[in-house]
Amino acid sequence: MKVAFATQDLKRVDAHFGWAKNISIYELDENGHSLIEHVAFDGDLQEDGNEDKLAPKIEAVKDCAILYVAAIGGSGAARVVANNIHPIKVTQPENIEDLLNKLQDVLKGNPPPFLRKAMSKGKERAFDFED
Repeated sequence: MKVAFATQDLKRVDAHFGWAKNISIYELDENGHSLIEHVAFDGDLQEDGNEDKLAPKIEAVKDCAILYVAAIGGSGAARVVANNIHPIKVTQPENIEDLLNKLQDVLKGNPPPFLRKAMSKGKERAFDFED
């Protein structure tokens, strides 16, 4: 599954989604993780009420199952959730590598329902009515 991180320094989740200079996207499963890309943003990112700044960010994370942020506004959260992305807010800046390792450990065990759903994002659902 793909996981995105709102970051200013490419090392920590330390950015408001709308104000983030970068979004780092990783591929993650129970066996490990790898960086897919860093997406950089410029312009007046701190302008409240400027919904145009959200469109390229939503486009960048649309294939992700989870988005880690330091904060996210109401309209940004609504747009993220509408794209079937689960936003997770961190209370203080956290190292991306640490978050990836914690998430990987959860995947190895018994993930909570929201995470099982997130893991299936983009995969075709198959129903076996015999079971």
